Amino acid sequence: MTTSSKNLGDLFDSFEHEAFRLETLDDYSKSGSVDAYQAFLAGESQPDDYNTDWVEELRSHTNTGKRVYRVHVLSRPLTDYLRFELGWGYRKNMTGGEEFFILDVTGKNNPLENVPDFWFFDSASVAVMNYDGNGKYLGSEVLPAERAAEFTQYRDTALAHAEPFTDWWAEHGV
Repeated sequence: MTTSSKNLGDLFDSFEHEAFRLETLDDYSKSGSVDAYQAFLAGESQPDDYNTDWVEELRSHTNTGKRVYRVHVLSRPLTDYLRFELGWGYRKNMTGGEEFFILDVTGKNNPLENVPDFWFFDSASVAVMNYDGNGKYLGSEVLPAERAAEFTQYRDTALAHAEPFTDWWAEHGV
C-alpha cells in the first residue's frame, strides 16, 4: 500500500534534479537480469546489449543535467551477486552517467544498520524498496513527504562514509 498517489515510476518520470539510491543487500539476484546473472556465473562475457534500456533511461536524465547516483553498503568478501552487480552492472551503468559509491563496512560498524533500501528524489520524495529474504523485489512504498528529512540524513550519512566506486573497485574489484 502506498501513502501517496505517486508510485516509483512516477517519481522517476518527474524528478527535476537528482535521484539517489541506497542499496543494502548482498543479493538482488531474483529481482531482474536473472539470465545475465546466470551467464556471469557460467563465466560468459558480458553481452554488448546488457542493461541497454536502463542505460538509455539514465542518459535521458543525465544528458539534461540531472544527477542519478547511489551508495551500496557492503562488506568483503563479495558475494557472487555483488561481483556481478559491480562488475557488470555498475561499470555498464556508468556509461549512462550514473555515479556509484561504496560504503565498505568490512570490519567496521555499519552507520546505516537497519536502514531499508530506497530511492530518494529531489530531497523530497522517498520510495522504500521491499525485498524478500532471497533478493526478490516485492514492490515499493512511497512515503509521506514528512519523512524526507529522515532520508536526507540517511543519504548524507551514506555519502559521508562512502568512497567513489572507481577508487574502491581499483583496490578491491575482481
